[in-house]
Amino acid sequence: MTKKFMALPHAPEDHPPIPAQKIGVLISNLGTPDDHSYWPIRRYLSEFLSDHRVIDYPKWKWQPILQLIILSLRPFKSGAAYRSIWNHEDGESPLLTTSRAQKIKLEKELNSRFGDQIITDFSMRYGNPSTPSRIEQMIEMGCQRILHFPLYPQYSASTTASANDAVFKTLLKSRWQPAIRTVAPYFENEDYIGALAHSVTRHLQALDYKPDAVVTSYHGLPKRYLMEGDPYHCHCCKTSRLLKQKLGWEDGQLVTSFQSIFGRETWLQPYTVDMVASLAREGRRRIAVIAPGFSSDCIETLEEIQEEIKEVFMDAGGEKFSYIPCLNDDDDHIHMMANLVSENLKGWVKQPSRGESE
Repeated sequence: MTKKFMALPHAPEDHPPIPAQKIGVLISNLGTPDDHSYWPIRRYLSEFLSDHRVIDYPKWKWQPILQLIILSLRPFKSGAAYRSIWNHEDGESPLLTTSRAQKIKLEKELNSRFGDQIITDFSMRYGNPSTPSRIEQMIEMGCQRILHFPLYPQYSASTTASANDAVFKTLLKSRWQPAIRTVAPYFENEDYIGALAHSVTRHLQALDYKPDAVVTSYHGLPKRYLMEGDPYHCHCCKTSRLLKQKLGWEDGQLVTSFQSIFGRETWLQPYTVDMVASLAREGRRRIAVIAPGFSSDCIETLEEIQEEIKEVFMDAGGEKFSYIPCLNDDDDHIHMMANLVSENLKGWVKQPSRGESE
């Protein structure tokens, strides 16, 4: 992208050039390794699991365990999982492929609303493209105002707060800091719930069976975090309740659970692996699973749900299993994202008329 510079009629001849003012919109997701081989996986896991927002044990206690034990073994298992879902054609993870597609579609939508005053990009909290690199690039391009949009519908300190931390830490090195806004959690946003409901209805209509239940599987979190004030569990439960209401379903048709358990602590329950097995044993042998906490399909949905959790369900007596994809770059999702961005840019840009934003 070529820089445009502002004319400074009253500045001395040796004044450094100033880029024309722009507004940056940065969407961010959790992250991805650069490759599915051992060392890229190890670097990625080390960055992720060293984040105190994710694992809040004292460093003196946690780092020796992480570096000497966990990271000596886990990259082999994680690498195999990534290899099974890798986008080999483009040489990248599906999360990176989808995030780029989301950025391209969102950029087109925002340009249609606001013209070329908006610079849209995406970043990863862990891995590449990194949040610091994208923030620094936006500043170089003249973005004196930046809207950071963590793509986590439900707030948790281990996701939303950590993503925002990466932005704020980058600004510690900035001589001229831009104004920063962050998009709030959107777990109860009408457009988000509507997009989820539409995706469920569309998917179930294409199945050759009617599920006995639809399982909403959210990423897990240690129960201790809830007790310490993290609202994630409440946000997830409300998402499920609003989705059920939007679909017009009765109690029991939509059940909530949590996946991706790590370590020995008690995590938010019920666990998805236990839930699907219990459903099968109860005679509810035809199910579908959706992951409303993920904005893009990733290792937790493409491998954990579609392979591991499905296997548990079938081994317990299940007969039919289907996964409802994340919203990804679906038009409903991009429309929701663009509306949220527009709402958060109020006061920074001239807003389009209501007809243009819908």
